[in-house]
Amino acid sequence: MNIGFEAKRIFHNKTGLGNYSRDLVRILSHYFPENNYLLYNPIPTNENLFETNESNVIEKKPTSTFYSKFYNLWRQKGVVKDLVSDEIKLFHGLSGEIPSGLNKIKSIVTVHDLIFMSLPQYYSFLDRAIYFYKFRKSTTKSDLVIAISEQTKSDLIKYFNVPSRKIKVVYQGCNPAFKKEYSSERKKNIIEKYKLPANFILNVGTVESRKNILSAVQAIQNIDTYLVIIGTPTAYKKKIESYIEQNNLEHKILFLNDVEVEELAILYQLATLFIYPSLYEGFGIPIIESLFSKTPVITTKGGVFHESGGPNTLYIDTNNIDEITNSINLLLTNFELRKEMADKGYDFVQKFNDEQIASNIYNVYKSLL
Repeated sequence: MNIGFEAKRIFHNKTGLGNYSRDLVRILSHYFPENNYLLYNPIPTNENLFETNESNVIEKKPTSTFYSKFYNLWRQKGVVKDLVSDEIKLFHGLSGEIPSGLNKIKSIVTVHDLIFMSLPQYYSFLDRAIYFYKFRKSTTKSDLVIAISEQTKSDLIKYFNVPSRKIKVVYQGCNPAFKKEYSSERKKNIIEKYKLPANFILNVGTVESRKNILSAVQAIQNIDTYLVIIGTPTAYKKKIESYIEQNNLEHKILFLNDVEVEELAILYQLATLFIYPSLYEGFGIPIIESLFSKTPVITTKGGVFHESGGPNTLYIDTNNIDEITNSINLLLTNFELRKEMADKGYDFVQKFNDEQIASNIYNVYKSLL
């Protein structure tokens, strides 16, 4: 069977949507090698974000000069002619989009989150309008919708009136780099490269206001510890830097960006604990990355966080700095509790392993065919 994918993020996005798309194709091609997986990429790229040794994974690009120049038109409609020519039986939009005119080709769209509806203050009017149009179209026109969490399913029903029967919840996993154990020598190299202390708290995610990492900076102000923040900076970083400077915290905070995935995996394993005080997520991949790394997690009460964090994560009110401080102190001073959380969290996170997720996704595919 030939399965097609909207693959722009696979080849051009280094973060959440790209990671989801790459991992999904990787595990499907591995566990279900009897199919061909065709990746429709509208634009050439100079970066090699996706590698596979599987012969059944095939990159497809616009073949005409017109669509090579007007690649967005190809993504939105022109690609359908290629899908028919390639005998695609099922098309999967991996990031909330599908082309118009699929007709007899079965289609599925993955919706990661509807944060632009839940927290509209973090988006411009134009962005909200574009997202609303895109998600309204894809959830209406597709045969099935995959939500990456029960939280996202609930939001789809609430904001777009998508029938519950049309939505399948399939959790996502993470890169296999986070499931490996690294040598003491490799860890030592990372400690020396980034001049890390023996003990530190880790945070991973775009440095933006919704991720709310300033609350963790405020929480450790009077704690003898060190915070490493890894993620692409936005204007919000200046607000954090201003607070750090005003309170003489420069010696306690380290910002990193463009960390290679294997280095990131090692940083998770080196961290004493992981903190993720985000206000809202569709899922929260960094949480499961940390759990696979056997690093205990502090994250937000409510929402999707309990789905990804499980029963042995420590949940906090992100508006209560004293509560965050107390939770950090509790874990820093209680090795036995950290060990228990790490071990039980690792057991819990196995529900997000590759084989299980590949099987869940493929069962959704088969339900349409």
